[in-house]
Amino acid sequence: MSKKIVGDDGKTYVQKKPFYKRVWFWILAIVVIAIFSSAMSGGSDKSSSKSSNSTQSTKATDDESSSSEETVSSSSSEKPKVSAEFASALASAKTYATMMHMSKAGVYEQLTSDAGDKFPADAAQYAVDNVKADWNANALASAKTYQKDMNMSSEAIRDQLTSDAGDKFTQDEANYAIQHLNDN
Repeated sequence: MSKKIVGDDGKTYVQKKPFYKRVWFWILAIVVIAIFSSAMSGGSDKSSSKSSNSTQSTKATDDESSSSEETVSSSSSEKPKVSAEFASALASAKTYATMMHMSKAGVYEQLTSDAGDKFPADAAQYAVDNVKADWNANALASAKTYQKDMNMSSEAIRDQLTSDAGDKFTQDEANYAIQHLNDN
């Protein structure tokens, strides 16, 4: 929504909202993430199954029965298998957390939203629980954007970071961001 502002010269100007608050930006972001997620999940499944098969065939020549069981148990203990939907939710969560600097609650909401990725709650919860993200760093990156691009005060930034209608960072994450806002 645009705001009308009267300038010093008496003329009325329209202040547009930032690009990242526009619908077209989020639609584009979702499309890019969906393409990225499908490309990443398709390629990684094939390569991991090839390496698993080559490992199994090498060990099977040494001692067929015991080596095959060891390979299966060791590969399952290294990385538990999850459904494709859970893996896709995790890939999307990584993108949201690393590229868009979203909060944990914000990532969860984006993953489950009807206007977002539409993942089921259990897949989204798995994703936010297993994504490797520095939520303090995300809060700081968002805070720096608000300070630089929108000239917001520290208190306004804190409110935006913690707001349920905003970024949904925790109070501790927002405090960290405000404390380190002017660090180089």
